[in-house]
Amino acid sequence: MLSKGEIGSKKVRVEFSLENMDMSGFQNDAIYGQIKERMLHQTSLKVSSFYIAQIKQKYGIIECENYNKQKSENSRQPKCPLEKEAAISEVLKYFGMIEQ
Repeated sequence: MLSKGEIGSKKVRVEFSLENMDMSGFQNDAIYGQIKERMLHQTSLKVSSFYIAQIKQKYGIIECENYNKQKSENSRQPKCPLEKEAAISEVLKYFGMIEQ
């Protein structure tokens, strides 16, 4: 009823405990900010979210649909340099997102 908006404008308070919840699925998925921070600390390289997404896609890590994806197959997009690709891969291994 809440998701369908059938309750009107009443406030509803929902409480739940994370105590018995399995959090293992969340621990291996570092967010882009964490990856960028680790990259800078580990290699002194700055990388864009675009490059990180390219490498995650290469390893089959599912990304959500992006609002600014290319409009046509012929459009050119910058490809992640090999140096940064190797460094991003190492950081993804560090976070346990890909196998060693």
